[in-house]
Amino acid sequence: MIVKVIITGSNGLLGQSLLNLLLTKKNKYEVIGFSRGKNRSGRNDFQYISIDITDKELLKEKILAINPNFIVNTAAMTNVDACENHKSECDKLNIDVVAVLTQVSQKINAHLIHLSTDFIFDGKKGNYKETDKPNPLSYYGVSKLKSEEILLTSKIDFTILRTILVYGKVFDMTRSNIVLWVIQMLSKGKEITIVDDQFRAPTYVEDLALACMLSIDKNATGIYHVSSNELLSVYEITQQIAEVFHLNKNLIKPISTSALNQTAFRPSKTGFNLSKLNNILELYPKSFKEDLERFKQSLI
Repeated sequence: MIVKVIITGSNGLLGQSLLNLLLTKKNKYEVIGFSRGKNRSGRNDFQYISIDITDKELLKEKILAINPNFIVNTAAMTNVDACENHKSECDKLNIDVVAVLTQVSQKINAHLIHLSTDFIFDGKKGNYKETDKPNPLSYYGVSKLKSEEILLTSKIDFTILRTILVYGKVFDMTRSNIVLWVIQMLSKGKEITIVDDQFRAPTYVEDLALACMLSIDKNATGIYHVSSNELLSVYEITQQIAEVFHLNKNLIKPISTSALNQTAFRPSKTGFNLSKLNNILELYPKSFKEDLERFKQSLI
């Protein structure tokens, strides 16, 4: 039986990566992409629907017409400071859309896969398990936690994939990410200031797309943590990018979080315990440096 999958946010980094992955198995998946504007994936071998998913009635109507087995919700407002400054806009995309997707999923008995974040935690502990108690510091974190709670209190089959600092490259991108930005700045010989007191385990988008596909294949439900397997300061992350891409590390200057005066608070130390990901989804992420080498090969 062919599995019918809707990807919301199919123009985004994860959306396009998942699209490309599922379309390598056309005998297994029928893929439908939902996104704003024109199809930016560079391919036309799938059904694309240009849609503003915050239009609740239209979203319901389009999903009901397709009647998918799975919905993978990769769409979100992820700019942390923008969420802090534009809370109602953040709510529309990060909370209200999830409520509609949950309602429709229940109606048609679809399995909803939803992306969440390490920013639901306060960063005091690090190495977070799926069962650790959330305590978001920013409105972005609050919005993603509320979206999780919609699923946790629902009666549908759902998967929540929490992730950290996703990077990679796809056909047509409107937003950059930490790896591409550092490469771009250092390649131009520009100095950059980077926080040295925040710790993260970045996620290669190909691994995150694979986690989405494995969730479909294994019909996995519940919460899973997906990231690389090593915690680094953001400063160390940028140093490793410079090393792998043979760029000038001396252009990277450390700065403390307090000196940045960012609008929204960030957790100081996140990182995930990946045991559940290893044991149930049978996905074994590597270190950031190993993933970077893999990413570099994909650019050649």
